[in-house]
Amino acid sequence: MIFITVGTHEQQFDRLIRYADVLIAEGIINEKMIIQTGYSTYVPKYAEWSRFLSCDQMLRYLRDARIVITHGGPSSFMKVLTFGKIPVVMPRMKKYGEHINNHQQCFVKAVYRKYHNIIPVESMEDLKKTIANYEEITADMSAEYKMNNSQFADKLDILVSDMMKVNNNAGKTTAKHYYSGL
Repeated sequence: MIFITVGTHEQQFDRLIRYADVLIAEGIINEKMIIQTGYSTYVPKYAEWSRFLSCDQMLRYLRDARIVITHGGPSSFMKVLTFGKIPVVMPRMKKYGEHINNHQQCFVKAVYRKYHNIIPVESMEDLKKTIANYEEITADMSAEYKMNNSQFADKLDILVSDMMKVNNNAGKTTAKHYYSGL
């Protein structure tokens, strides 16, 4: 199964959805395809689709898909990596009315250069070649994705604790002291 998600950005992403539909119509894609279309106006003719999905549906499709194709929103393609899969990433572009600027395009290129764990595509031809050769393309790629959330939370906890100690030692009223006196 191939799963496509365009996220929840309020502008359409008809280009990607139309490309996918054409690839099915031409017989280039012969497997089940599910598309989350968001605010797109193009309605797929050959794929199963839904505007939005519940969190459980999204996670199930990410887990079960052979290939996940996503827009260039970091949260979307990074979530695919947490499932140990290499995402195909088509950034939204301003010239097609898909976003207000080309930040997704710049970000996707930067992530690819630095980590080499996503497959950027920008055209129907790129998408077609990538789907046809996905296993070969991803054979030497790693879906490794290191999250630093717990390290950030630990450092923030230490910083806040240190700030409270400094304020207490200086005799300043802290929020804790203020609210305990009410």
